[in-house]
Amino acid sequence: MYKILKKEELNPTVTMMDIYAPFVAKKAEPGQFIILRVDENGERIPLTIAGYDREKGSVKIIFQIVGATTKKLNMKNEGEYIEDFAGPLGVATHTDGLKKVCIVGGGVGCAIALPIAQKLKENGCEVTSIIGFRTKDLLILEDEFNSASEKLYVMTDDGSYGREGNVCVPLNEMFDAGEKFDMVITIGPLIMMKFVVEATKKTGIPCTVSMNPIMIDGTGMCGGCRLTLIEDGKRVTKFACVDGPDFNGYEVDFDEAMARGGMYREFERHAYEETCNLFAKEGK
Repeated sequence: MYKILKKEELNPTVTMMDIYAPFVAKKAEPGQFIILRVDENGERIPLTIAGYDREKGSVKIIFQIVGATTKKLNMKNEGEYIEDFAGPLGVATHTDGLKKVCIVGGGVGCAIALPIAQKLKENGCEVTSIIGFRTKDLLILEDEFNSASEKLYVMTDDGSYGREGNVCVPLNEMFDAGEKFDMVITIGPLIMMKFVVEATKKTGIPCTVSMNPIMIDGTGMCGGCRLTLIEDGKRVTKFACVDGPDFNGYEVDFDEAMARGGMYREFERHAYEETCNLFAKEGK
């Protein structure tokens, strides 16, 4: 059993938890993920590591309440326990040797981008961060990104905070001004990453994408995270949880990934509603 040391609501749909898991914290690196079960009858879900404290033995997770399991997880409080917390899994994000990097995060994907930005700064890298949200009410981690970045651009679709527009607006402005980076790293909704890749491609700057949004069971056995890459003109199948979650953005077939990502949406909606009804009956 793994104790919840801290719980914080970052916005109405996103929650942060610190979990006491010393063996995971000892080995965790940015870009990796864990697999958890809320209780002994729960399903296994992968969540990317949003931070860690090796001295305290804690691992930070940030999750959006979108389905049955995240609803159950959000019902847990500080001092309570979750059943399983296995990891770290996946390949850590490459950060060594990079001197100047642009991090582009969207929505809850910013929780995954933050430890990468922090690790890069720790390594002496100059970090420029762009974070985007639909509206001010969904903003998370601004202060943390500000501390980890030389420059920070905050974007909202409706202009309610920061600048109005999507994350590609300042990215294209920097490219048009001749700004150069060793790498662009982007994490967020698939459609956002697709357009960040397209914007970056014209510069020839390497672009890494995190394909954690398509992971389901985190082991590769379910096949839900199958990903098609175009390598040397050939279509190659990879698995986001086993081979990634980071990939060369120029090689990813985003259209296929987005089509597959919508397959379980209706099922997840029904599972979420059933869970909400169950908690309502129990008076929670």
